[in-house]
Amino acid sequence: MWHDMFHLDVTVLEKLLRAVLIYVFLAAALRLAGKRELAQLNSLDFVVLLSVTNAVQNGIIGNDNTVTGGVIGASALFLLNGTIAVILFRFARLRRLVEGSPRVLVTMGVVDEEALRKERLTIDQLLAAAATQGASTIDDVAEATIEPNGTIVARTKDMDSDAMRLMDITRQLDELKAMVARLGPAHTSTTSA
Repeated sequence: MWHDMFHLDVTVLEKLLRAVLIYVFLAAALRLAGKRELAQLNSLDFVVLLSVTNAVQNGIIGNDNTVTGGVIGASALFLLNGTIAVILFRFARLRRLVEGSPRVLVTMGVVDEEALRKERLTIDQLLAAAATQGASTIDDVAEATIEPNGTIVARTKDMDSDAMRLMDITRQLDELKAMVARLGPAHTSTTSA
Protein backbone atom coordinates (compact mmCIF):
# COMPACT_ATOMS: atom_id res chain seq x y z
CA MET A 1 0.00 0.00 0.00
CA TRP A 2 2.65 2.58 1.01
CA HIS A 3 4.73 1.70 -2.02
CA ASP A 4 1.80 2.36 -4.38
CA MET A 5 1.09 5.71 -2.73
CA PHE A 6 4.60 7.15 -2.93
CA HIS A 7 6.68 5.28 -5.52
CA LEU A 8 6.98 7.16 -8.82
CA ASP A 9 6.82 5.18 -12.06
CA VAL A 10 8.32 8.14 -13.98
CA THR A 11 11.25 10.42 -13.26
CA VAL A 12 10.92 13.62 -11.25
CA LEU A 13 12.20 15.55 -14.28
CA GLU A 14 9.34 14.20 -16.41
CA LYS A 15 6.85 15.22 -13.73
CA LEU A 16 8.28 18.75 -13.64
CA LEU A 17 8.36 19.09 -17.43
CA ARG A 18 4.75 17.92 -17.77
CA ALA A 19 3.55 20.52 -15.26
CA VAL A 20 5.56 23.33 -16.90
CA LEU A 21 4.33 22.49 -20.42
CA ILE A 22 0.68 22.36 -19.36
CA TYR A 23 1.06 25.62 -17.41
CA VAL A 24 2.54 27.41 -20.45
CA PHE A 25 -0.20 26.02 -22.69
CA LEU A 26 -3.01 27.11 -20.36
CA ALA A 27 -1.51 30.57 -19.81
CA ALA A 28 -1.23 31.11 -23.57
CA ALA A 29 -4.71 29.72 -24.24
CA LEU A 30 -6.35 31.95 -21.63
CA ARG A 31 -4.43 34.99 -22.94
CA LEU A 32 -5.67 34.27 -26.47
CA ALA A 33 -9.21 33.58 -25.25
CA GLY A 34 -9.50 37.20 -24.11
CA LYS A 35 -10.13 39.18 -20.95
CA ARG A 36 -13.80 38.27 -20.83
CA GLU A 37 -12.99 34.63 -20.13
CA LEU A 38 -11.28 35.63 -16.89
CA ALA A 39 -13.99 37.62 -15.15
CA GLN A 40 -17.23 37.56 -17.10
CA LEU A 41 -17.92 33.82 -17.00
CA ASN A 42 -21.26 32.57 -18.19
CA SER A 43 -22.40 28.97 -17.73
CA LEU A 44 -20.90 27.83 -21.05
CA ASP A 45 -17.51 29.35 -20.17
CA PHE A 46 -17.64 27.60 -16.80
CA VAL A 47 -18.33 24.23 -18.46
CA VAL A 48 -15.37 24.76 -20.78
CA LEU A 49 -13.03 25.59 -17.89
CA LEU A 50 -14.13 22.52 -15.95
CA SER A 51 -13.64 20.35 -19.03
CA VAL A 52 -10.20 21.81 -19.68
CA THR A 53 -9.06 20.98 -16.16
CA ASN A 54 -10.11 17.39 -16.67
CA ALA A 55 -8.54 17.26 -20.15
CA VAL A 56 -5.11 18.47 -19.00
CA GLN A 57 -5.02 16.43 -15.77
CA ASN A 58 -3.40 13.40 -17.40
CA GLY A 59 -0.99 15.68 -19.22
CA ILE A 60 0.31 16.80 -15.84
CA ILE A 61 0.29 13.53 -13.94
CA GLY A 62 0.54 10.97 -16.78
CA ASN A 63 -0.26 7.43 -15.69
CA ASP A 64 0.93 8.20 -12.17
CA ASN A 65 -1.61 8.28 -9.36
CA THR A 66 0.83 8.55 -6.46
CA VAL A 67 0.77 11.17 -3.74
CA THR A 68 4.42 11.92 -4.53
CA GLY A 69 3.58 12.57 -8.18
CA GLY A 70 0.69 14.85 -7.24
CA VAL A 71 2.87 16.81 -4.81
CA ILE A 72 5.65 17.18 -7.39
CA GLY A 73 3.22 18.33 -10.09
CA ALA A 74 1.43 20.80 -7.81
CA SER A 75 4.74 22.09 -6.41
CA ALA A 76 6.04 22.69 -9.92
CA LEU A 77 2.90 24.66 -10.79
CA PHE A 78 3.12 26.79 -7.62
CA LEU A 79 6.84 27.42 -8.10
CA LEU A 80 6.46 28.32 -11.76
CA ASN A 81 3.52 30.62 -11.05
CA GLY A 82 5.39 32.37 -8.22
CA THR A 83 8.48 32.81 -10.37
CA ILE A 84 6.49 34.25 -13.25
CA ALA A 85 4.64 36.60 -10.87
CA VAL A 86 7.97 37.99 -9.61
CA ILE A 87 9.31 38.39 -13.14
CA LEU A 88 6.14 40.15 -14.34
CA PHE A 89 6.20 42.42 -11.29
CA ARG A 90 9.73 43.56 -12.14
CA PHE A 91 9.33 43.96 -15.91
CA ALA A 92 6.34 46.13 -16.93
CA ARG A 93 6.81 45.58 -20.67
CA LEU A 94 6.76 41.83 -20.28
CA ARG A 95 3.75 42.14 -17.96
CA ARG A 96 1.81 44.05 -20.64
CA LEU A 97 2.76 41.42 -23.21
CA VAL A 98 1.67 38.50 -21.01
CA GLU A 99 -1.34 40.04 -19.27
CA GLY A 100 -2.47 42.52 -21.91
CA SER A 101 -3.50 46.11 -21.36
CA PRO A 102 -6.78 47.83 -20.53
CA ARG A 103 -9.12 48.61 -23.41
CA VAL A 104 -11.45 51.62 -23.40
CA LEU A 105 -15.06 50.59 -24.05
CA VAL A 106 -16.91 53.88 -23.45
CA THR A 107 -15.80 57.51 -23.71
CA MET A 108 -18.18 60.25 -22.52
CA GLY A 109 -21.26 58.07 -23.07
CA VAL A 110 -20.19 56.85 -26.51
CA VAL A 111 -19.68 53.09 -26.82
CA ASP A 112 -16.73 51.83 -28.86
CA GLU A 113 -18.52 49.06 -30.78
CA GLU A 114 -15.22 47.76 -32.21
CA ALA A 115 -13.75 47.37 -28.71
CA LEU A 116 -16.88 45.53 -27.55
CA ARG A 117 -16.64 43.21 -30.54
CA LYS A 118 -12.95 42.48 -29.89
CA GLU A 119 -13.69 41.69 -26.23
CA ARG A 120 -16.81 39.70 -27.18
CA LEU A 121 -19.00 41.74 -24.84
CA THR A 122 -22.60 42.71 -25.38
CA ILE A 123 -24.01 46.12 -24.61
CA ASP A 124 -26.16 44.46 -21.91
CA GLN A 125 -23.06 43.06 -20.18
CA LEU A 126 -21.41 46.48 -20.36
CA LEU A 127 -24.50 48.20 -18.96
CA ALA A 128 -24.77 45.64 -16.14
CA ALA A 129 -21.16 46.28 -15.14
CA ALA A 130 -21.63 50.06 -15.33
CA ALA A 131 -24.83 49.84 -13.27
CA THR A 132 -22.96 48.17 -10.40
CA GLN A 133 -20.73 51.24 -10.36
CA GLY A 134 -23.47 53.85 -10.22
CA ALA A 135 -24.42 54.47 -13.87
CA SER A 136 -28.10 54.30 -14.83
CA THR A 137 -27.42 54.42 -18.55
CA ILE A 138 -24.40 54.41 -20.83
CA ASP A 139 -24.87 58.20 -21.17
CA ASP A 140 -23.93 58.48 -17.46
CA VAL A 141 -20.52 56.89 -18.11
CA ALA A 142 -17.54 59.19 -18.57
CA GLU A 143 -15.22 56.26 -19.29
CA ALA A 144 -15.40 52.49 -19.02
CA THR A 145 -12.46 50.14 -19.53
CA ILE A 146 -11.95 46.43 -19.37
CA GLU A 147 -8.86 45.61 -17.34
CA PRO A 148 -6.45 42.76 -18.21
CA ASN A 149 -8.03 40.61 -15.49
CA GLY A 150 -11.45 40.98 -17.16
CA THR A 151 -12.93 43.49 -14.70
CA ILE A 152 -14.92 46.32 -16.23
CA VAL A 153 -14.25 49.64 -14.49
CA ALA A 154 -16.66 52.49 -15.16
CA ARG A 155 -16.25 56.10 -14.08
CA THR A 156 -19.48 58.09 -14.15
CA LYS A 157 -19.80 61.68 -15.23
CA ASP A 158 -20.95 62.52 -11.69
CA MET A 159 -17.60 61.32 -10.42
CA ASP A 160 -15.93 63.82 -12.73
CA SER A 161 -18.02 66.72 -11.41
CA ASP A 162 -17.35 65.62 -7.82
CA ALA A 163 -13.65 65.42 -8.59
CA MET A 164 -13.76 68.94 -10.05
CA ARG A 165 -15.48 70.25 -6.89
CA LEU A 166 -12.87 68.54 -4.73
CA MET A 167 -10.07 70.09 -6.78
CA ASP A 168 -11.69 73.51 -6.46
CA ILE A 169 -12.04 73.17 -2.68
CA THR A 170 -8.44 71.96 -2.44
CA ARG A 171 -7.26 74.97 -4.49
CA GLN A 172 -9.20 77.37 -2.24
CA LEU A 173 -7.74 75.73 0.86
CA ASP A 174 -4.22 76.10 -0.56
CA GLU A 175 -4.90 79.80 -1.22
CA LEU A 176 -6.09 80.26 2.36
CA LYS A 177 -2.99 78.52 3.70
CA ALA A 178 -0.79 80.81 1.61
CA MET A 179 -2.64 83.90 2.92
CA VAL A 180 -2.24 82.75 6.52
CA ALA A 181 1.45 82.04 5.93
CA ARG A 182 1.95 85.60 4.56
CA LEU A 183 0.45 87.05 7.74
CA GLY A 184 3.34 85.59 9.66
CA PRO A 185 3.40 84.03 13.09
CA ALA A 186 0.77 85.21 15.52
CA HIS A 187 1.97 87.92 17.87
CA THR A 188 0.91 87.70 21.44
CA SER A 189 1.15 90.70 23.64
CA THR A 190 2.12 90.20 27.21
CA THR A 191 1.45 92.77 29.82
CA SER A 192 3.42 92.88 32.94
CA ALA A 193 1.67 93.75 36.09
